[in-house]
Amino acid sequence: MKKIIYLMVVGILLFACDMEKYPLDAVSPNTFFNTENDLRLYTNSFYTALPEAEDIYNESVDNVIKMDLSDELKGTRIVPTSDGDWTWTTLRNINFYLDNSSKCKNESARLRYDALARFFRAYFYFEMVKKFGDVPWYDSTIGDNDEEKLTMARTPRVEVMNHILEDIDNAIQYLPSNRKVNEVTRWTALALKARICLFEGTFRKYHTEFNLPEYDRFLKEAVNASEELMTKSGYKIYSTGKPESDYLNFFASYNAIADEVILARSFSDEFQVYHNLNYYTMTASYGRPGLEKKLVNSYLMRDGKRFTDQPNFDKIFFTDEMKNRDPRLSQTVRTPGYTRINEKETLVQEFGSTVTGYQLIKFVSEPKWDTYGKDINDMPIFRYAEVLLNYAEAKAELGLLTQSDLDKSVKLIRDRVGMPNIDYTYANSNPDPYLEKQYPHVAGSNKGVILEIRRERRIELVMESFRWDDMMRWKEGATFTQQFKGMYFPGLGTYDLDGDGNIDVCLYKDTKPTLSGKSIQYLKLNSDVNLENGESGCIVINPQIKKVWDENKDYLYPIPIQERLLNPNLTQNPGWNDGIKN
Repeated sequence: MKKIIYLMVVGILLFACDMEKYPLDAVSPNTFFNTENDLRLYTNSFYTALPEAEDIYNESVDNVIKMDLSDELKGTRIVPTSDGDWTWTTLRNINFYLDNSSKCKNESARLRYDALARFFRAYFYFEMVKKFGDVPWYDSTIGDNDEEKLTMARTPRVEVMNHILEDIDNAIQYLPSNRKVNEVTRWTALALKARICLFEGTFRKYHTEFNLPEYDRFLKEAVNASEELMTKSGYKIYSTGKPESDYLNFFASYNAIADEVILARSFSDEFQVYHNLNYYTMTASYGRPGLEKKLVNSYLMRDGKRFTDQPNFDKIFFTDEMKNRDPRLSQTVRTPGYTRINEKETLVQEFGSTVTGYQLIKFVSEPKWDTYGKDINDMPIFRYAEVLLNYAEAKAELGLLTQSDLDKSVKLIRDRVGMPNIDYTYANSNPDPYLEKQYPHVAGSNKGVILEIRRERRIELVMESFRWDDMMRWKEGATFTQQFKGMYFPGLGTYDLDGDGNIDVCLYKDTKPTLSGKSIQYLKLNSDVNLENGESGCIVINPQIKKVWDENKDYLYPIPIQERLLNPNLTQNPGWNDGIKN
């Protein structure tokens, strides 16, 4: 049995009602919260706060490009009338539990499940702070007539983050240490702390406009949390010694691989709990997702050299640009020789399914799960590779990174695919000019190695929805305005994508030609694809849509109008005009 499915089903059944008012017919504090089983049942409901599968794989910033662009990228966000993710139901459930759990006389049970509640409160507030900055801090439920709390002003970010650290430290202290991919444990709490502290430390370091203190304190906390997990947990990078397939198979595994996965969202054919990954990557229904050209260019050569150092790297056709690259590239997108898992037929990318020409295969499992909404492989929420990257980045940003630190972090990730480790001295003495243009805010003596760690993070964690948060904390949102691109075509004509001697694609301008051959994909210029130089160059995606980024406001989201009308003490985030005078 996949236990997290059971936990979430129980939570949904028990707490499906609106918890803005506690459910007297389901849970009354007068009759509940007396036993360990009561505490367990109630806290099971908190697992519904974890990301859905689509929240994990369905990223669409500048890693994965689709036919349309989000409002965030177009610069068309407006102040919402209501909601806008300014929702507090999850927090009320958690605080309602913490207000009543003391009725249970089993102290060990209470400490354990209180710690779980505080883990989820830290998780909740971390998501709120990332989005809105200052938010009201509530550590108890609010009564309908509690005017003071109902009209509470936004608590300063510094204070909220201190409360978050208190909660996550409590979770680390009292949650059990046994490793389970489907339950929050002490190791999950350490992984969350490392994630929180890396985000906050780098956000404070790069966003000097907010005048937030102690960025180094948070980076040190990120290092300490990561290091404790690294030295005491027993997690490791999954590997069977097959660098050409281990990365692919890790994400396609039906059951989360416990060597590396710290917490996963589980799916099951038995329980009819599914997601839609296979269908998403192979139909036009979800925007034809594909990797963006700058990310593809960022993958190193197999020997560790930079692809972008070679002359005319931006004019190399697909079959050649895929040769001798970091093996994760061919385990993330379809490359020459690609076959589906447990299949023998070689497949090229389908342009009807990918707008960039770089068709995704990460997480893609066997063809029998290709039906709409019928995929079952587990989705990692926390995994060990992220912890290693958090450790390396936090140390680099502090100026404390050494080659030894890279050897026990990034090297372990690269070993899985047979790639050379980052050379600390070489990276800092020879910063990559291609990456410098992507991250212009990086400076100092550790510039080169920070850029290399960012390269590694982007490649290793692609399609796991870290990119937006990373770009926000690094203050690099302005780079989103650059034109998104796909595959390079030197001109009109026919192309063999996998080098087997057969035509796979015909790129034409006016009249569709008649060619002999099977499964030829016909792409009409300026209809099916647009090229940057007219009849040659990289595919350009959404060239007609202007992308706008406002450095003065777009790193935070606006507070909904309705909330500000109900609570006149709520201030609006900088740059967002909602017409309310306060």
